[in-house]
Amino acid sequence: MINSSKLAHELEKAGLSDKSSLIYAFLLENGGAFPSHIAKETGLNRSTVYKLLIDLSVKGLVNEIQKGKKLYYQIEKPRKLIRYAKKRLENAEDAYAHVKNMIPEIEGLYAFIPNKPKIKYFEGVDGLINAYSDHIAENEPYEMLGFANVDRLREFLPKKFFDNYRKTKERLGITTRGILPDTDSAQVFVSELYNSIKKDYWPVTRFVPAEKFPYECEITLYGKNKVSFINMKDGGLVAVIIEDDVISGMMRMIFELAYSSATS
Repeated sequence: MINSSKLAHELEKAGLSDKSSLIYAFLLENGGAFPSHIAKETGLNRSTVYKLLIDLSVKGLVNEIQKGKKLYYQIEKPRKLIRYAKKRLENAEDAYAHVKNMIPEIEGLYAFIPNKPKIKYFEGVDGLINAYSDHIAENEPYEMLGFANVDRLREFLPKKFFDNYRKTKERLGITTRGILPDTDSAQVFVSELYNSIKKDYWPVTRFVPAEKFPYECEITLYGKNKVSFINMKDGGLVAVIIEDDVISGMMRMIFELAYSSATS
């Protein structure tokens, strides 16, 4: 006894659509059938059945026989499935080769598109973690600059992730300067959380009055030209990463202006 449901599922993995797989499995189980009978037993719309039978016939997987004034359908030899799968593979390889050949031309055209900053958007705690992960995805040392709220940082970043974040910064040679709201926890933030890291890679921090600048959004400038904006306020956990020379350069000037005015 053929398990047509299981067979149909396996045929989907071979590349047939769910409805085509159902029809093929039904024909195999019954030895053949008229389209009207296939539609009745499978619950598919009759016009859909006709369309899919023609498609399966073109693929070489079923054949049609004239019985009286009606067309009767049977499956072709099962090995035709191998030929069908091989043809799909050949088509995929041709498409891959074609796209690969097109890439240099497309990249050349893309290079001339003006004002095209790259933007990524993330949501939720996992999104915030993805944004922080991008800070340490660089392949060479750099100086990270940031406006940070350490109380929010501790609240939303899992300890295990932040431990790895700090150690990766040390391994990659990433130095840091930051501007923080002046709170008790911010004052001991570096000595508490970076005590296992070489002092060369401890963040150099300056402070602004917390009551005047109680920001709950973190801005980080990193890599060659990236800026991440991370909203840590309850109910609005979102992160945006912008990769652009002009925007990054402007944000660096703003940071240096604020840094020169902040207290050590």
